[in-house]
Amino acid sequence: MRLEHVNITVNDIEQSRHFYEQLFGFKTRWEGSADGGEGPVKAVHLGTGDTYLSLFEAEAAGRAPADYSVPGLNHFGLQVEDLAPYRERLADMGVTLHLDEHYEPGERIYFHDPSGVEIELVTYD
Repeated sequence: MRLEHVNITVNDIEQSRHFYEQLFGFKTRWEGSADGGEGPVKAVHLGTGDTYLSLFEAEAAGRAPADYSVPGLNHFGLQVEDLAPYRERLADMGVTLHLDEHYEPGERIYFHDPSGVEIELVTYD
Protein backbone atom coordinates (compact mmCIF):
# COMPACT_ATOMS: atom_id res chain seq x y z
CA MET A 1 0.00 0.00 0.00
CA ARG A 2 1.11 3.57 -0.61
CA LEU A 3 -0.43 6.99 -0.20
CA GLU A 4 -1.36 8.20 -3.67
CA HIS A 5 -2.55 11.74 -2.94
CA VAL A 6 -3.69 14.28 -0.39
CA ASN A 7 -6.60 16.60 -1.25
CA ILE A 8 -6.36 20.16 0.08
CA THR A 9 -8.73 23.10 -0.27
CA VAL A 10 -6.74 26.31 -0.73
CA ASN A 11 -7.56 30.03 -0.90
CA ASP A 12 -5.80 30.80 -4.18
CA ILE A 13 -5.00 27.90 -6.47
CA GLU A 14 -2.36 29.78 -8.47
CA GLN A 15 -0.57 30.95 -5.31
CA SER A 16 -0.62 27.40 -3.95
CA ARG A 17 0.49 25.92 -7.28
CA HIS A 18 3.47 28.27 -7.31
CA PHE A 19 4.29 27.46 -3.66
CA TYR A 20 4.37 23.67 -4.21
CA GLU A 21 6.14 23.91 -7.56
CA GLN A 22 8.82 26.17 -6.09
CA LEU A 23 9.28 24.13 -2.91
CA PHE A 24 9.12 20.59 -4.27
CA GLY A 25 9.53 20.96 -8.03
CA PHE A 26 6.08 19.40 -8.49
CA LYS A 27 4.61 19.42 -11.99
CA THR A 28 0.98 19.79 -13.03
CA ARG A 29 -0.49 16.36 -13.73
CA TRP A 30 -4.05 17.54 -14.38
CA GLU A 31 -6.14 20.68 -14.06
CA GLY A 32 -9.78 21.45 -14.50
CA SER A 33 -12.74 21.85 -12.18
CA ALA A 34 -14.40 19.92 -9.39
CA ASP A 35 -17.71 20.13 -7.60
CA GLY A 36 -17.76 22.69 -4.79
CA GLY A 37 -20.60 23.47 -2.44
CA GLU A 38 -21.95 26.30 -4.61
CA GLY A 39 -20.83 25.02 -8.02
CA PRO A 40 -17.65 24.18 -9.89
CA VAL A 41 -14.30 25.22 -8.41
CA LYS A 42 -10.81 25.28 -9.91
CA ALA A 43 -8.80 22.13 -9.27
CA VAL A 44 -5.27 20.98 -10.03
CA HIS A 45 -3.17 17.88 -9.32
CA LEU A 46 0.52 18.62 -8.66
CA GLY A 47 3.21 16.10 -8.01
CA THR A 48 5.41 13.37 -9.40
CA GLY A 49 4.62 10.32 -11.48
CA ASP A 50 3.27 8.30 -8.57
CA THR A 51 2.13 10.73 -5.88
CA TYR A 52 0.49 14.14 -5.89
CA LEU A 53 -1.42 16.88 -4.11
CA SER A 54 -4.97 17.50 -5.27
CA LEU A 55 -5.76 21.19 -4.76
CA PHE A 56 -9.29 22.60 -4.83
CA GLU A 57 -9.87 26.36 -4.69
CA ALA A 58 -12.08 27.42 -1.77
CA GLU A 59 -15.35 29.16 -2.42
CA ALA A 60 -14.83 31.36 0.66
CA ALA A 61 -11.55 32.71 2.07
CA GLY A 62 -10.25 31.22 5.28
CA ARG A 63 -7.35 29.49 6.93
CA ALA A 64 -6.89 25.80 7.67
CA PRO A 65 -7.61 25.10 11.36
CA ALA A 66 -4.59 24.30 13.49
CA ASP A 67 -6.19 22.46 16.37
CA TYR A 68 -4.76 19.10 17.38
CA SER A 69 -7.45 18.76 20.08
CA VAL A 70 -10.36 18.09 17.69
CA PRO A 71 -10.82 15.54 14.88
CA GLY A 72 -9.42 16.47 11.49
CA LEU A 73 -6.26 16.43 9.43
CA ASN A 74 -3.42 17.92 11.49
CA HIS A 75 -0.68 17.95 8.86
CA PHE A 76 0.79 15.85 6.12
CA GLY A 77 4.38 14.67 6.16
CA LEU A 78 6.84 13.95 3.40
CA GLN A 79 10.10 12.06 3.83
CA VAL A 80 13.09 13.68 2.14
CA GLU A 81 16.74 12.69 1.89
CA ASP A 82 18.14 15.95 3.30
CA LEU A 83 16.38 18.85 5.01
CA ALA A 84 19.10 21.43 4.25
CA PRO A 85 17.93 22.35 0.72
CA TYR A 86 14.33 22.65 1.94
CA ARG A 87 15.34 24.91 4.83
CA GLU A 88 17.17 27.12 2.33
CA ARG A 89 14.30 27.09 -0.19
CA LEU A 90 11.73 27.89 2.50
CA ALA A 91 13.87 30.78 3.79
CA ASP A 92 14.19 32.14 0.22
CA MET A 93 10.39 31.87 -0.11
CA GLY A 94 9.90 33.82 3.14
CA VAL A 95 8.32 30.84 4.93
CA THR A 96 8.91 30.61 8.68
CA LEU A 97 9.54 27.24 10.29
CA HIS A 98 7.60 26.81 13.50
CA LEU A 99 9.41 23.61 14.50
CA ASP A 100 12.91 22.46 13.58
CA GLU A 101 14.17 19.62 15.71
CA HIS A 102 16.14 16.45 16.02
CA TYR A 103 14.08 13.68 17.53
CA GLU A 104 14.15 9.92 17.75
CA PRO A 105 14.51 8.61 15.02
CA GLY A 106 15.54 11.56 12.85
CA GLU A 107 15.08 15.23 12.11
CA ARG A 108 11.99 17.23 11.11
CA ILE A 109 10.72 20.66 10.23
CA TYR A 110 7.18 22.03 10.31
CA PHE A 111 5.75 25.02 8.44
CA HIS A 112 2.50 26.21 6.85
CA ASP A 113 1.53 26.62 3.22
CA PRO A 114 -0.16 29.87 2.07
CA SER A 115 -3.61 28.60 3.19
CA GLY A 116 -2.41 27.53 6.63
CA VAL A 117 -2.05 23.80 5.93
CA GLU A 118 0.69 22.39 8.16
CA ILE A 119 3.43 20.39 6.45
CA GLU A 120 6.14 18.23 8.01
CA LEU A 121 9.34 17.31 6.21
CA VAL A 122 11.26 14.50 7.86
CA THR A 123 14.50 12.64 7.36
CA TYR A 124 15.52 9.52 9.26
CA ASP A 125 18.94 8.62 10.67
